[in-house]
Parts: sequence; structure tokens; C-alpha cells
Amino acid sequence: MTEETEKITIRLHIYDTDISVTVPRKDEALYRRDAELINERLNAYYGQFKRFKSDKEIHYFAMIDIGLRLQELLQRNDTKPYNDLLKQLTSEIEDVLGCGKENVQESK
Repeated sequence: MTEETEKITIRLHIYDTDISVTVPRKDEALYRRDAELINERLNAYYGQFKRFKSDKEIHYFAMIDIGLRLQELLQRNDTKPYNDLLKQLTSEIEDVLGCGKENVQESK
């Protein structure tokens, strides 16, 4: 078994439950940090809503919170709009300079 595919079983403590999960060894730290984030968000929501909301609703609040954070990160790292703009600007510059793709290919 190679190091990349080697799996280990770890125990994660999520709020009031211990969970055994089998994960790639190289990702163990990521799973542990995930558990910390989940606990942080659950503790925040339980602290705020324990007397007013069910456990299930509080779990959903925490999942929405974490999902929103993920979506914000994905949007921030989305380079497609920049790549599209760069292609458009490059095309316009090539047109102005008269060195479009057809001219570049002819000169080769």
C-alpha cells in the first residue's frame, strides 16, 4: 500500500459524540481541524439558542454557517472571471496590433 492510499481510523469528538472515521493518512490533520471548526460553530449556536431551538435546528444552523464559509472561499478563489477578462483584453490588443491568431500562425 502506498503512502498516498494508506488509510487510518481516527476518532473525532463532535460536540457530544465520538465518531470513528477512516481517512487517508495524509488528510488526518484536515479532518481534525474540520472537527474543531464544527465544534466551534456548534458551541456558538448552542450557547446562543440552546433554550429556544432543538438540537436538530442548531445542527442545521452550524451546517449552514460552515457551508456559507465554504461558498465564500470558493467564490474568492474563482479565477474564471479574471481569465475570461484577460482573454478578452488579449484578443482586443491583438486586433489593434494586427497580430490576431491568423497573423501569428502565418508568421511561423
